[in-house]
Amino acid sequence: MPGLRIIPRLDIKGPNLIKGIQLEGLRVVGDPQAFALRYYEQGADELVFMDIVASLYQRNSLSDIIRRAAHRIFVPITVGGGLRSVADVHTALRSGADKVAINTAAIARPELISEVAQRFGSQCMVLSVEAKRTGPGHWEAYTDNGRERTGLDVVDWIARAVELGAGEVLLTAVDKEGTRRGLDIQLLQAVNARVGVPVIASGGFGDPLDLKRAAEVGTSGVAIADALHWDRMTLPQIKQAARDQGLEVRL
Repeated sequence: MPGLRIIPRLDIKGPNLIKGIQLEGLRVVGDPQAFALRYYEQGADELVFMDIVASLYQRNSLSDIIRRAAHRIFVPITVGGGLRSVADVHTALRSGADKVAINTAAIARPELISEVAQRFGSQCMVLSVEAKRTGPGHWEAYTDNGRERTGLDVVDWIARAVELGAGEVLLTAVDKEGTRRGLDIQLLQAVNARVGVPVIASGGFGDPLDLKRAAEVGTSGVAIADALHWDRMTLPQIKQAARDQGLEVRL
């Protein structure tokens, strides 16, 4: 089995770490700094910070959080939410981010993907996708934390974004998010079959078997929130379960 990255995802609203179900019904979990440090110390391969209301309010307020986190956390950090320009990306990187995840602004102006990739490298340009199933084998891309339809087919949109320079995909299955019912393996399989860049699965992790299923269809990493935030499993437990299934993970 290929190596698999285990990546805690921290959704932020204002100063708080929050968690919802299908991106709705948000509950405050606690201080994002404390949780991020805990996950780093437990062996997170990377961290994802998402300002989930940034696009709605046309701003990103994560700079201070990322700046403080970067002083104590030494794994790659991806930042997303409200990034609309090369200047916004530059600010995020100066604050301590290693990569940026862009959804709404990339759909509004796909050229931004190329601009970011050319300026900072394709490895920095992560396409964030919020996917909702519309029928058997079909998913539509959404923006604004799963609120706004785009009419774009998820797989086609990801393929186009990769051609424009996206070097990684953070793929959130909105229907699965927060449900603990398993990753959308069919969606992951469809995307991995179409593009050759790393794909990070987000939404629905409920059982360590999800890790093996994701890896079997070529997924590069799994972003986990619910299981970690509510102490259903620790990162060492998740990684040991992955190793027990024959997966390569960093301890």
